[in-house]
Amino acid sequence: MKKVLIAAMAATLMVPAAVMADDTYNTKCVACHATGAAGAPKLGDAAAWAPRAELGMDALLASVKNGKGAMPPKGLCMDCTDDQFKGAIQFMLDNSK
Repeated sequence: MKKVLIAAMAATLMVPAAVMADDTYNTKCVACHATGAAGAPKLGDAAAWAPRAELGMDALLASVKNGKGAMPPKGLCMDCTDDQFKGAIQFMLDNSK
């Protein structure tokens, strides 16, 4: 019973992070990553995201924070935290396999 309760609590705590990642993507990243604007890798494009995924989260986070190609530093989210960026990155990776 104790293990079930712990698992249920952990799952409950993870939901806000997933919702936050989805919200960050849908409000800050979607403009370019849904359309491929300015060469942004599109959500769902496994071929475009695979080599990026191999770089690892730290490298992808650095790309977001510093800017890459036509994407300015921090994209369209000047007030996002590292955790919000990581969540949005993970959301795009998870939905592009």
